[in-house]
Amino acid sequence: MLSKVLGFGLVGIEGFLVQIETDMIGGIPSIEIVGLGDTAVKEAKERVKSGIRNSGLEFPVKHYTVNLAPADIKKEGPIFDLGIAIGILSASLQIKTKTYKDFIFIGELSLDGSIKKVRGVLPMLISARNMGFKKFVIPKENAEEARFIDGIEIFALSTLKETVDFLNGENQEEIKPLETKSFQEAIKSDENILDFENVKGQAQAKRALEIAAAGGHNVLMIGPPGSGKSMLAKCFAGILPDLTFEEALEVTKIHSVAGELDLKKGIVSKRPFRSPHHTATTISMTGGGAKSKPGEVSLAHNGVLFLDEFPEYSKQMIETLRQPLEDGTITVSRVNQTITYPSNFTLVASMNPCPCGYYGSKDRECKCSPVQIHKYLSRISGPIMDRIDIQVEVDSVKFSELSSTGKSESSAEIKKRVDKARQIQLERFKNSKNFSNAKMTVPQMKKFCPLSPECTRLMEQAFNNLKLSARAHDRILKVARTIADLDGEKEIKPEHLAEAISYRGLDRKYWSV
Repeated sequence: MLSKVLGFGLVGIEGFLVQIETDMIGGIPSIEIVGLGDTAVKEAKERVKSGIRNSGLEFPVKHYTVNLAPADIKKEGPIFDLGIAIGILSASLQIKTKTYKDFIFIGELSLDGSIKKVRGVLPMLISARNMGFKKFVIPKENAEEARFIDGIEIFALSTLKETVDFLNGENQEEIKPLETKSFQEAIKSDENILDFENVKGQAQAKRALEIAAAGGHNVLMIGPPGSGKSMLAKCFAGILPDLTFEEALEVTKIHSVAGELDLKKGIVSKRPFRSPHHTATTISMTGGGAKSKPGEVSLAHNGVLFLDEFPEYSKQMIETLRQPLEDGTITVSRVNQTITYPSNFTLVASMNPCPCGYYGSKDRECKCSPVQIHKYLSRISGPIMDRIDIQVEVDSVKFSELSSTGKSESSAEIKKRVDKARQIQLERFKNSKNFSNAKMTVPQMKKFCPLSPECTRLMEQAFNNLKLSARAHDRILKVARTIADLDGEKEIKPEHLAEAISYRGLDRKYWSV
């Protein structure tokens, strides 16, 4: 007896249809799973056998051949367990109706017949919906992340027996499709985020971070130890613009595949803030490994990647940031497959100007030799510096600033201006996949960043005097566009351009040749 059941697999963060074909014939009792499955897929035969028996269902003593088609795409993980079990039960005529043909089955099967959670449910559902599929059975533990997908019927079930009874029409009145949930219901305030009103002084750094948040620009902060660079970066999370629903889905897909999604919330409603230690490996940053999981640069997609003590990271790891900083994606190539993950993040990096931390300080003398300073700074290459839009010096805080009782501007007040500027950008790029000024394409720059004759002369002077690259030229224009948005101006004015140029000076001060 032959049966065909639909399942879904994952390559990166995109799903693909898998047809689970089960042929039950006489012969030596066994289950043979073919179709380029990994170890977890092949071990499904033991889980399925025990799960069927312990659910009070019959497991006929036959030879079963299970084919996962297409057979030329590698299948990974236990996500096909439920589909394989339904295939065996339908081949043995224990499922009396043909309704199972309308469903896609996703789930891992426990030995007691319960359906366990799996990774990547959200991207599989989105891909399947885009292909025109309408009905799904998923694990109950994955229900929350599935609630945000509309236009389809999703049944979140707990056990194999419950699933079989449902397909046989015995409990359909009790089991209803999941009710969809709006994104606004998932957004909740986070009271643990540090506030800029607690940061004394550092007006220039705060201004730079406000511009970075408004336009999605990369930032590098250079200053002595204890000047507040790390605290500023952590406060930065509190002024980031709210995620749009489309951005939230993109982020949630990545976190779901990586197994880092909070299943109680079901969706990532806040922009990610990732801060890996400087001992992190290159693979953990870029992604890959045995199962090609997303790395930190992808987990920070549509959010922030904070690299504290920037030069302490390995040279190889720092250089791997070139592609994601430029393209907003990271391509992971391994022997078995090549996967491209989205990695459109805002880089916030901080560093000391030398090993002792006091090179160029007004208050303390640097004890490092010129060779030590050069060796330390050379860990950050010119191509990486060229991709950082805003460079800002963070000086030591004076006692008068620390002891001041006056209140600094709060993160909530700054965020209002950031949200207003980002709303202008969302309207500007509404017909494209772009969400911020930092990711403007060349045609978009020509359209939205025209310069007056006065601004053109200023740009030419800066380009020649600072020996800027074409990339640096474009990034200055993008920052100037964001500054103009913060001021509510339709055109870039000389003062906007001059401020943007001022944030490109530190690579000439510390990395001059």
